[in-house]
Amino acid sequence: MQFTKPAAIAAAGAVLALGLTACNNGGSSSSGGGGGDVKLGLSVSTLNNPYFVQFRQGAEAEAKKEGVKITTTDAQNDASQQVNQVQNFASQSMKAIIINPVDSSAAAPAVKAADRSKIPVIAADRGVNGATVAQTVASDNVAGGKLAAQELGKALGGKGKVAVLQGTAGTSAANDRQKGFEEGIKAFPGIQVVAQQPADFDRTKGLDVMTNIAQAHSDITGVFAANDEMALGAIKALGAKAGKQIKIVGFDGTPDGLKAIQAGTLTADVAQQPVLLGQMAVQAAVKAAKGDKIDATVAVPVKVATKDNVAQFTNGS
Repeated sequence: MQFTKPAAIAAAGAVLALGLTACNNGGSSSSGGGGGDVKLGLSVSTLNNPYFVQFRQGAEAEAKKEGVKITTTDAQNDASQQVNQVQNFASQSMKAIIINPVDSSAAAPAVKAADRSKIPVIAADRGVNGATVAQTVASDNVAGGKLAAQELGKALGGKGKVAVLQGTAGTSAANDRQKGFEEGIKAFPGIQVVAQQPADFDRTKGLDVMTNIAQAHSDITGVFAANDEMALGAIKALGAKAGKQIKIVGFDGTPDGLKAIQAGTLTADVAQQPVLLGQMAVQAAVKAAKGDKIDATVAVPVKVATKDNVAQFTNGS
């Protein structure tokens, strides 16, 4: 269920006001041996996305390594459900909470409630608007958007008409990647952005949106998709043109995205490091739980994957 920003904020506030405490179904937990008294809660925006599955794996592996218990829940892209999950974590005496927001603004009431309970919150992959978190650990999405523009510009020889598939409205990741791309594409005055539309970081929506754009703009020669799922949808929509007549740049570096580079249908991919992101979020949460001082923001580097260097990504480098 996708919320508009005002609806999401209203729904989030309503859930908090009702004081719902029903436990979320589908949570999983992982623990190690040494620090079992430290319990962490992790609310992931959606586990119906390979990127966030990798993020969860990194977080749970690090929790095991650190010897702490972590309970993971899936918000299923529902902002009010995520607020409920975070409130449950607070009532379960979690020492710290990691939130990967469905909506950066709608997450604020839940973060404030945790703060009132003296529970530090780590924002992962996406920031929180309107509330203070102990740390935001995320890929440098603005830099990534600029890299995507550079790669697309080079692939097009500095000229052509391009379309942009945007991420979920209201998320900091979508906003920052768009900002970076818009800044980066200015270096190529011969390139014109003729269409841009949200496809909500979703493969099926990416296919549908790309199909509609291609029908309306049959002369496009390039596409920037703000994540790999949308890029893969675009590839399916464009068929034989993908990677040939129409150059496509994605964002994430998921296994399927890297396979598309090897197949020649995806021109380049701004590769994130979701496993590392999960590990770093847990490291920060453990430190915050112990009262240690941590930096307010940590940027996880991004890298560009192309056919020339994709082997280093698929080999786990």
